[in-house]
Amino acid sequence: MRWWKIAGLAGLAGVAATGVVIARAERKRRAYSPDEIRERLHSRVAEAATPAEQAE
Repeated sequence: MRWWKIAGLAGLAGVAATGVVIARAERKRRAYSPDEIRERLHSRVAEAATPAEQAE
């Protein structure tokens, strides 16, 4: 096999692996209900605001 065939197969495997990772992350993201997402965002904002208030 020539080097370009090996590089092409490696590129194809990389694209497939990236697609799998993205699909898993998307499935995990869509598993949350809108209320759960809202609750998590509110808790993150509260955590981020707490150290700033304590510094003053």
